[in-house]
Amino acid sequence: MLKFQRFVRAANIDDALEVLRFRKGAQVMGGGMWMRLSKRTVPCVIDLSDCGLDAIEETADEFRIGAYVTLRQLECDAALNAATGNVLTAAVHDIVGVQFRQLATVGGSVFGRFGFSDVLCALLALDAEVELAEAGRVPLATFVDMPYELDILTHVIIKKHDYRAAYRCVRKAATDFPTINTCAAYWDNDWHLAVGARPAKARLLTGAELGVTSAEPTAGELAGAIEAVRGLAYSSNIWGSERYRRHLAGVLAARAIVAAAPYATQEARDAASAACAHEEAIR
Repeated sequence: MLKFQRFVRAANIDDALEVLRFRKGAQVMGGGMWMRLSKRTVPCVIDLSDCGLDAIEETADEFRIGAYVTLRQLECDAALNAATGNVLTAAVHDIVGVQFRQLATVGGSVFGRFGFSDVLCALLALDAEVELAEAGRVPLATFVDMPYELDILTHVIIKKHDYRAAYRCVRKAATDFPTINTCAAYWDNDWHLAVGARPAKARLLTGAELGVTSAEPTAGELAGAIEAVRGLAYSSNIWGSERYRRHLAGVLAARAIVAAAPYATQEARDAASAACAHEEAIR
């Protein structure tokens, strides 16, 4: 059973930081959804409900997503999803159920840097940053590899671009954790492909590293991207074997890139279809 020894509802971020620093074992709680899977006693949890972090704000250059914005808000925000190719809706709509998504928060999903996170995978392919109370704004790709520190994530920022993006994943059941997930996005004249649930946390491949430099990828570029994705590290757990994940990652990467490039060559589309051959046999 999960137990809390002390519960603090912070009036503002400064108060929350003080508790986090000076009370041993304190941690911030959002929806607390994945915490319920553990059996432990938390010395102190900090609730940020009164800190005004539950809104999605749009400016001329970016979207600012508060840490306490729920996955359901993320899923349903029309302006945000229209601007990002609807990848956020695609990423979250199979996470457990609507009731769960009404409680789970963006901040918890991102700060936790969970390997299975659909949210992190989708955001990583976009031009996204996190805003931390102490460290300030940090690119999400940098934040993913940072150590856990005594800091508070207040916002996720998505910069506006002319995004062409697509999200693809495979689950053993509709509401289960993903076996593998990918998100491809073309912006600022470059391709960005995130691969998550390896089952390690999502990894980002871009440009020459991915092997796709054309806005409308060729069959050769797509084949190179498949090989680059399959060259990442994978391992096995109850959701899939290392071999199956490696194969499937290439399949989903090809599908996502082609879906994000509406004018991709027919040869590229044929290559994406060919990559899917014998998919089930690899399982």
